[in-house]
Amino acid sequence: MNQQSDHFPVLGIQDFRKDRSLGSNLLFNELFGERTIDHPHKHDFFIINIFEQGKGSHTIDFVDYEVKSHQIHLVFPDQVHQWDIQKGTLGYQLMISRNWFEILVPTLMFSQSFYQNHPVIDLSEKSFNSVMYEFKAIQETLKDENIFWEIILKRSEVIGLLISKAVEFIFNNDEQYHSNPVFSKYLNLIDEHFKEERSVSFYAEKLNISPNYLNIICKKSINSSASSLIQDRILLEAKRLLKVSKMSVKDIVFDLGFYDQASFSKFFKSQTGMTPSQFKE
Repeated sequence: MNQQSDHFPVLGIQDFRKDRSLGSNLLFNELFGERTIDHPHKHDFFIINIFEQGKGSHTIDFVDYEVKSHQIHLVFPDQVHQWDIQKGTLGYQLMISRNWFEILVPTLMFSQSFYQNHPVIDLSEKSFNSVMYEFKAIQETLKDENIFWEIILKRSEVIGLLISKAVEFIFNNDEQYHSNPVFSKYLNLIDEHFKEERSVSFYAEKLNISPNYLNIICKKSINSSASSLIQDRILLEAKRLLKVSKMSVKDIVFDLGFYDQASFSKFFKSQTGMTPSQFKE
């Protein structure tokens, strides 16, 4: 996980918990009716939302997704999100600590980048009922006087497996969506070094492979070049900083390792069609 200095409002599970004496690894919420998050923010925990009935919009890392019935919405630690959920919405939410998230990751059988690029999953009636059963079971277990947290963790892992099963069915076992260990390591390295290192050669050396082979792996995994993934990560961080942090454009230029404001503006406009100042507004 990226441990760089943070410039965003970051909310932890305890910020949402009424009783601070309860365990800090999971929080269960009911989602009834209208609710709005006007200001983009990020969490240091993992969120699984399930909508029995849904209407509205959910923005995750600056991509808008429609909220509909029988959907799962995933928000990973460090992603920026906001939403506008309309009247008549009925759903449930699991907030899962980063510690438990690390345990759950293996149950999400595709690469983390896949889920981050496809955070909204439409469920069949059968898949929806299976996931909802586990949500309701967790809700009931949390009512016990002495909460058996190990059971709740195991049920959370089952939910992860059910999500993977639903995704596998939706994409019909397409091999390109399965996690390649080298590809996953590459994404983690980008997360660690993207502010200082823009060269594919640097990452290839870390992975003990050639830049050309790294490029082939990226093309096979998500049909993107190795260099474009570095550019995408820089752009995402630029968007997050511009929209969510209180940093000036000048400070963002320095933080992201650009030579000067002109080079940053040129990069940003080529990627988005907007200047940094226009996007910030």
